[in-house]
Amino acid sequence: MEKKVFFESYELKLEGLLNKGESDKGIIITHPHPLYGGDMHNYVVESIKKVYRKKNYTTFCFNFRGVGESQGNYDNDQGEQEDLRSALSFIASTGINQVELAGYSYGAWINSLVACKDASIKNIVLLSPPVAFIDFKPVTSIPGLKLVVTGSIDDYAPPDLLKKALPVWNKKAVLEIINGADHFYGGYTKKLESVLSKFI
Repeated sequence: MEKKVFFESYELKLEGLLNKGESDKGIIITHPHPLYGGDMHNYVVESIKKVYRKKNYTTFCFNFRGVGESQGNYDNDQGEQEDLRSALSFIASTGINQVELAGYSYGAWINSLVACKDASIKNIVLLSPPVAFIDFKPVTSIPGLKLVVTGSIDDYAPPDLLKKALPVWNKKAVLEIINGADHFYGGYTKKLESVLSKFI
């Protein structure tokens, strides 16, 4: 049963949704850009949660600062990185031994920034990292990166740019391209779920 929880990110109280699974594995799922209507209730985030729950993961998504009932204001990616680090600490405190990351769009950006500085995070999935919208140069090696997914007509995360970025991020990571899908996966969420399910 999913329940609403609150946790601390320094002086701020952030809102999250936690669903305990039967295994000791957990996944944190981060949402699209706060300034463009992104929040933890996004339908792509919901699709990601569905797949991991079927694999008995504990799922945890949360609203970045300034979104929904989370306190504070958008902080140009810096505070949002702190929010993710706080989320990692929170889910670990619930008894989860293996914490993984999945992020969609802006969430993939924040996950990348944090994970390239923390090699202990394993099995990272990036969905449509917006390399044509945000400068990903600060993102170097991502040791835990396993899978990158994008659509064949995604203007924010074009396959050609991701093919160039992947050797920098992690040469062993897999790039899956969903034919016909754009950045928002309208009409392609079932296909996205299928791709994720095979990976997990």
